[in-house]
Amino acid sequence: MTDAQNIRPLTSLRFFAAMWVVIYHYWPKLDVAGAVPMVVEKGYLGVELFFILSGFILCHVYRTSVEDGRFRYGSFLWNRLARVYPLHLATLLGMIALGVGAGLAGFAIDANILSWESLPANLLMLQAWGLAPQAAFNHPSWSISAEWFAYLSFPAFAWAALALKDRPYLAVGLAVVFLAGLYAAFQALAGFPLTQATIAWGALRIVPCFALGCALHSLWRAKPAQNRLAAAVASAASAGAVLTMSAFGAPDALIVTGLGAVIFFMARTAQTGGEVLGQRPLVYLGEVSYSVYMVCVPWKIVFVNAASKVLQINDERLPLWLWLVFLGSVVPLAAASYHLIEKPARARMKLMADSWESRRPSAAQA
Repeated sequence: MTDAQNIRPLTSLRFFAAMWVVIYHYWPKLDVAGAVPMVVEKGYLGVELFFILSGFILCHVYRTSVEDGRFRYGSFLWNRLARVYPLHLATLLGMIALGVGAGLAGFAIDANILSWESLPANLLMLQAWGLAPQAAFNHPSWSISAEWFAYLSFPAFAWAALALKDRPYLAVGLAVVFLAGLYAAFQALAGFPLTQATIAWGALRIVPCFALGCALHSLWRAKPAQNRLAAAVASAASAGAVLTMSAFGAPDALIVTGLGAVIFFMARTAQTGGEVLGQRPLVYLGEVSYSVYMVCVPWKIVFVNAASKVLQINDERLPLWLWLVFLGSVVPLAAASYHLIEKPARARMKLMADSWESRRPSAAQA
């Protein structure tokens, strides 16, 4: 498999990561008795899955150009900005409109939603760098700020992967040790897990996951899979192990390492031509996963408040049938935002870059 070729199972995997996070956010609105299932409580780790995927995929697309000296940092950052910023800006403005409209209509809203002192950091995608005083506007965007930190520092990650390209097992081992050590040190110093950091330490949260993704790509590239059945079995076994560990409340470091194994073995199925998660409908859901993630909280505010008013629900907890409508409706809403905002804005920014590129030779001649 060549660089930049789509690893379809990993695209599909993005949807499951997004829905894990969505269920984690939506479960408290479900009117059901009993304790929250541990696998749901661990839903915040869907963000770690995204972070590891980012490191793996960016190395897959760009590592060869870094190695050959063809990597252009400015173009890379523009491409990444085109990928994440338009929808981030749209949801930010949407939350401002929602908050202002709710206030004018006399509805009570969380004061932090319209934390104007946090606006500059949010506009610049710096809110997860400790530069935003409040978790304001569209809270899930903190992870986009963390991704932006990883994009800015991507050459350092790529060079580290290249330095160990002939020793990929060592690279993976060091990445796992770094992850476990950082998690333990952060817990001891901060008093809470790094995997639950958002505004204050979100930029640090991505670092061990991104490094693990880069290391796993080196191993995947150096040791291609040959046996389709073995790759499929390993992929299914690693996914089952992660679900089991999550259900029994295993330490986050262990589950995150397991998520890395899921990514690695699913990527191996692509090497052997496996198509279980490469089917077009699943790939499409993976393509809209960023929109799923970014619209889930605004939709929660709108849907739950509307349902509570209509059905006279005092505690904002929805009956099962309505909660399932609530959960399922986020997908078509995300598809709409993907086609109306995310995809066309990305294409427009790419055209802008192509236009600038086409003018470079003439400018040089002038």
